[in-house]
Amino acid sequence: MAFVPKSTKKKEPASYKSLYIKEKLIKEVEKIAKENNTSFNNVIISMIEQCLEKK
Repeated sequence: MAFVPKSTKKKEPASYKSLYIKEKLIKEVEKIAKENNTSFNNVIISMIEQCLEKK
């Protein structure tokens, strides 16, 4: 099943956090973002939320 990022229409309060990410992962996430016409940040947040939901 292909990963699909969540919609960004519903904004919630957020904070800033920086991460060190391997270049290979950055390129893969950028590709997903471009394919889904969304931001790099939205893809990362969607991935984190999806992983935590399955916990």
